[in-house]
Order: sequence, then C-alpha cells, then structure tokens
Amino acid sequence: MSDQSNIAELERRITAALGRIGAGLDKWTPAPAVVPSSSEAAAPEKAAERMEPARQEAETIAALEAEIAKLKTALAAEKTSTAQLNERLKSVKDREHSSQGQLESKVEKMTEQLDVQGLELQRMRKSTVQLREHLRVLHEAAASNMAEPQLINKAMLAELESLRATRHTETVEMDEILAELRPLVEEARSNG
Repeated sequence: MSDQSNIAELERRITAALGRIGAGLDKWTPAPAVVPSSSEAAAPEKAAERMEPARQEAETIAALEAEIAKLKTALAAEKTSTAQLNERLKSVKDREHSSQGQLESKVEKMTEQLDVQGLELQRMRKSTVQLREHLRVLHEAAASNMAEPQLINKAMLAELESLRATRHTETVEMDEILAELRPLVEEARSNG
C-alpha cells in the first residue's frame, strides 16, 4: 500500500471518528446536580468518599499549574541569560576582530621596518668591505713607503660612506623608537 493510500485511509478513519464523537456529544446531556438523599445525608462519609477523587484531581491540577509557572519562569530566566551571553560573545568577537586588525597593521609596519633595516645592513656590509680593501691597499703602500694620495682619498671616502650608513641606521632605529613612543605620549596627554 502506498503512502498516498495510507494517508487517505487515515483521513477517512479520523473523519469517521470525529463524526461518532460529534453524534455522541449531541446525545449527551449534563448530569443533574446530585442532591443527597436522606440516607446520604445521614452518611456524610460516603459523600466524602465520592468527593475524594475530585479533590485529588483538583490538587493535581493545581500542582501541575504551579509546576508550569515555575518552568515558565525558568525558561524566561534562561532566555535572558542566553541573550546576555550572546551579547558578550558578540562584544568579544568585535574586540578580537579589532585587535586582529591592529596586530596585522603592526606586523605590516614591522615588516617594512625590517626591509629598511635589511637594506641598510647590506649597505653597511658593502661599505665595510670597501673600507677594509682600501685600508689593506693603504697598509701595503705604507709598508713600501709609497703612500699615494688617491689611495688615501679612496679610504677616506669608504670610511665616510661607512659612517653615513651607520648614521642612517641609527636614524632609522630612532624613528622606530619614536613611532613606538608616540602612542604612549598621546595616551598620557589625553589622560591628563
């Protein structure tokens, strides 16, 4: 049997059951109020026994309603707690995103500084090699008593280039230190 025919059969059975319920309700009339007879008035214990299930049912309903109220209160508290946790999570994510952006910019800045320092280091090495070579040639010329002015000039130029490279490296280092101190000084000024 296919699903379609199963559904059709279930619909037919539900419709028939609803029809039977409706017919039964039409025939049903509420029971008249029970007036205790003289024998029942004489025996209040029997009347109390008949009322006992109704009282128990009313107590059960009251207990269930109290439990439902407690659960609704707990659910509302849990929803509030969840909303607060979601807000905290959002703020943490925002701060993390912000700090990640700051870290990325710092890494980029430091990479640029390392590139500049690498170039300066290469320049210093080159000038140091030239200075050593000129000093070696000058030393050889001095040993043979043939000091040539052009060798002295080349050595002096190499030494000057070495000093310029050293000075430039120190200037770059000072700029880096100042760049790191600037935010601290601005923060101190803004805090009074």
